[in-house]
Parts: sequence; structure tokens; C-alpha cells
Amino acid sequence: MKNTIKIFLIVFLIHTFCKAQQMVQTPIDIYKLKANEQQFLNKPLKDVLKEIKPEIKLVTGTRDYPSYFCFRFISREQLLKTPLDGTTIGLYVYVEGLLDWYFDQRPKDKGYEWTNEDVEKYGNLTVIRIKAFGKN
Repeated sequence: MKNTIKIFLIVFLIHTFCKAQQMVQTPIDIYKLKANEQQFLNKPLKDVLKEIKPEIKLVTGTRDYPSYFCFRFISREQLLKTPLDGTTIGLYVYVEGLLDWYFDQRPKDKGYEWTNEDVEKYGNLTVIRIKAFGKN
């Protein structure tokens, strides 16, 4: 019985300490994704999103070629009040293929929000480039 408790305790401690931490803990950490871009190329978008801890408060999608998402950590209202001096931190994630993103077909109250439905719909798109922008 004593050995069982010891083994359980050791397994629990190993599991706790070996659990991976998300790469992006704060918005300024977004540059870590760019620095580790090779790790995410040709992988699903959801793999990139799993590495981001701060809440994505604003997203836009662009249907050009190449298609991309622009993720920001401030709301649209905050962005409109912010000077256009390049300090707003964000992330462009370019994906393979044409993006099926129609702003006018999104719910009016959630037009700029990244939702769980978006993860379901776009999470398997293949990442082809990552670009971080802004500064704190």
C-alpha cells in the first residue's frame, strides 16, 4: 500500500511538472510565435491558437490570396480609440487556400469576435506564414 501511494505521488508530480506551458502568456509574447514559425508551418491553425493564452478580442479575415486572419488582444472599441502609431500588438496568420470569411454573414453582435464556431470551421486550415506586429 505504501509503495502504491509513492508511485501515484511520483506519477502525479511528473505529470504536473511536465505539462507544457503555452508559448504566448501575454500579448507581447506574440513575437515568440514568429520566432518559432517553422514549428507551425504546414500545421493546422488550431495548433497556433492552442499556444495563445490571452483572449483574442478582435479578429478579421481577409479573403485575398493568400488569405489570412488578423488577431488582436483589444476590442474593436479600444482599437478605434488607439492612435495609429503601430503600437497595437497583433498577429497575422496566413492560411492555405481561399478563406470562407464573410463579415456581413457573421452575427451582428459577434462580428469581430473569435468564437468556438470559428475554431471548428477554420481550425484545420493549414498555416503558411505567421507575422507579428506592434509593440508595447
